[in-house]
Order: sequence, then structure tokens, then C-alpha cells
Amino acid sequence: MRGLLLLCPCVLAVAFHLWLQGPEVALSWPGWPRHHELVVGVLSARSNHKQRQAIRGTWLENLSRHPVLGPRTLVRFIVGSRGCAVPAPDREDPYSCRLLNISRPLLGREIEAFAVPHGAGLLSSQRVVNVHFQIFHPVVITRLGVLHQGEVGAAFQRNVTVRLFQAEHEESLFTARFSPASPGVQVNGLWYKPVEQFILPEGFQGTVTWEIHDPAGLFAQTARAVTVNDGGGVLRLLTVGEGLLPYEFTEGVEGVAGGFVYTIHEGDALLQNLHTRPERLAQHLIAMQEEEALLQKESATYQDIVFVDVVDTYRNVPSKLLHFYRWVGETTSFDLLLKTDDDCYIDMENVFESIVRKKLHQSNVWWGNFRLNWAVDRTGKWQELEYRSVAYPAFACGSGYVISKDIVEWLASNSERLKTYQGEDVSMGIWMAAIGPRRFQDSLWLCEQKCETGMLSSPQYSPEELIQLWNQKELCGNPCACEK
Repeated sequence: MRGLLLLCPCVLAVAFHLWLQGPEVALSWPGWPRHHELVVGVLSARSNHKQRQAIRGTWLENLSRHPVLGPRTLVRFIVGSRGCAVPAPDREDPYSCRLLNISRPLLGREIEAFAVPHGAGLLSSQRVVNVHFQIFHPVVITRLGVLHQGEVGAAFQRNVTVRLFQAEHEESLFTARFSPASPGVQVNGLWYKPVEQFILPEGFQGTVTWEIHDPAGLFAQTARAVTVNDGGGVLRLLTVGEGLLPYEFTEGVEGVAGGFVYTIHEGDALLQNLHTRPERLAQHLIAMQEEEALLQKESATYQDIVFVDVVDTYRNVPSKLLHFYRWVGETTSFDLLLKTDDDCYIDMENVFESIVRKKLHQSNVWWGNFRLNWAVDRTGKWQELEYRSVAYPAFACGSGYVISKDIVEWLASNSERLKTYQGEDVSMGIWMAAIGPRRFQDSLWLCEQKCETGMLSSPQYSPEELIQLWNQKELCGNPCACEK
């Protein structure tokens, strides 16, 4: 006991001496996690070896050689631990890992899209009804239809207009007008009229609207009660139950007040594609094994990759980020965290200088270039079907932003409860809306690919372009251009 009492002052003296040299040294005591002023997480895809090498040979190499900033910084690439086992041509879209589930397509015949049960209810207070759908292989629309409005065999009694829109477009592609004088042809409880035949391409998302032109409401059925004839998997009904809201120009209720008829385009090509799927899958699995071997070798060589437990696709990037926050919180002692992407130029010296100048060593801090009132896209790469507002909360563009330790800890502790959305930048904005961080706006975190003197980051560069920017910075101090 006496020996222990004699030892304690010595230990305290050494610890105090280390503390005087700086927190990053003081917390390097054996058994303690090394403290870093800044952790940098670089989102990267499994196949982006060239991008990671470009970063290792430019700003990361310079940072590691910097006598002051190097010890204060920890940089890790964030990579999903698993690749997608579905070959790219067989996925529903390029951004997810969902198999395009087409089987036994109905070729060489007209297909009625919807079967509406008899006795469809009258929505007396609604004059507009709409339904949303998606196409996974090209089809040709041949007819638009409206529900029968009385007993079987009875005459058509109202004026109804049916329109088909491409999602988020205000001009209709097809229009059919029904009236007592011109009701069309009755088939299976619907009245149909032909339209100019037009190919709807793979990936097409559309809306059919029915509008009545007299005070009475439409005969309609809720979308969930309708049987969809998907042609073997080429069509899918998108309903409110799946999170898709009516587009802004279709004022009305979600439902079905009729239908449309379509044929599958280029059926022979579709059959050939289905026939060659097993071969593509076998080749893809071999390529995945080769990719995994290269990744493990890269990881062992550089020891700067964090593999997070997700399938590595674009739609899973928000989950990748949350998993990384958990990893940081569990393994690292730090003050601030910088998130960026592997296609971004980063000026780390400028970042550290700005942290000191802006006095960002505070709690509840979010430093970035914020987009405000950004409209929610319902189609394309940034398609958002879950977030119900027409605009996102403020979010920092993805080329780079910095958050304080307490925010990282909050995200990590709530990671299993936080809902992920279509992109990590907008997901971050939605998550942050719950805690209201102090935002530090800075336009030098560039949102688009351009070069500005004093920039902190700039995105969307190829590996070759990143190297060129860095070479110019080292040559003359300006990555944008060197004076001749």
C-alpha cells in the first residue's frame, strides 16, 4: 500500500507533463485511445480503388507527413462490407440491390393494368382521383379507361377526362375524354378509348388522373383494393402505403377510377435477357470474389479502411454513415468529425486554420455549406418516396462538413432508430432537424465541381483530376491555376 502511495505522485507528475504538451499527446498513455482533434470519414465504394489511391497520393499523404496536423488527425475510408450479389443489368435501378423480378412476361397481347372489384364506391366529394405506377421494361400504352358508372349495360352518364403524366411533369402524355355522347368501348366493367401509341421506357414513373366535369364525384376504388396485372413484373403500382405522395399538380385523392391497357415492347429482347441471367450471375459472383480479395489486400496494406456492415450501394450510403459514426464513437477519442467523399478535393491546412479562426471547438456545431428549401425529388437518382414534405430541412452539401463530438455521439446512440432516406446529405439534414445544431454557413465548402481560391473542398473529380489539382497546389500554392 505504501509503495502504491509513493508511486501515485510520480504517475500524476508524468500525466501532467504530457498534458502540457497537448491533448493529443496526453491521451497517448498506454491503454488509452489516442486522442485526435479531427476524425475524417471519406465515403467510398468498394470498387473505387483508384479514387482512394488518388487521395492517398495527394492531400492524405501531405497530411500524414505534416509534423503538426498529422498527429492531430485520423482519416478513414468508409466502405460497405458486402457487395451487391445482383448483377447491375438485373437490378430494378442502378442505385439499389433489388432484383428486377420479371418472370413469365405476358407477350404478344394487350394487358389491362387494373382489375377493379365490382361495386366500386362513389367518392362523392372528390372530383379528381389519381394513381401512380412504375415501369421496369418498356411498354406501349394503347388505351385509357374509366370505371363504368352504373348498372351493367347502362349508358355512360357523365363527363370524365383521363390523363397520363410522366412523374413531376405538368403536361400530359395521353388524354382521353369520355361523355354520354362519346363513351368509348366497354370491356370488363370499364369504358376504354384508344390513344396515340407511345413507348414508356424502362424506369418510367407516371401518374394516371381521372377528373369529372360535373358536381357529382367519381366512381372509384382505393388503390390498395385494386388487382394489378403487372405483365409478369414489368409494372408496379405505387401507392400512398408505400410512401409516394401525389405529385403537386394532381390535386385529388389516391385511388383508381379506371385503368389503361398496355403491351410489352421488345418481348424477344426481354426473353433473351431473362435467359442469360444465370450466366451473368455466375460471372458477377466471380468478380465479387476478386473484388473482395483486392479490398482485403488494400486494407492490410494501408490500414485506413473501415468496413461497415451494409451492402455497398448508393441507397445504403446513409446507413454506411451511421455505422461509421458508431465505429468512431466506440473506438476513438476526438473533438470534431469531417465527412467527405472520395471524389472530393480537400484542403486540410485550410480546414484546421478555419476551425481555429471560427472557434469551432464547441458543442452542437455543424459547419458546412447549407442548402435551404431544397425540393424533394420523386424520380431519378435522388428519388425520395418516404419523406412527405415538399422540401427538405437545411442540409450541408456532401463535399464536406464538420460536426462536433456530441452530435456524432447522438447520431451513434440513435443509429438503430434513425430512419434513412435517399441520400446521406438530406438524411443528415432530417436527423439534425431533431436537435437543432448551431449551423456555421461557409460557401468555401463547394457544392459543385469548380475551383475557387481558398476553397475547403470541391466535389465530383476523377482520380486524374484530383492529382492534377494537388500537383498545382504543391507547385504554386493554388490548385486552380499557376501563373505563367
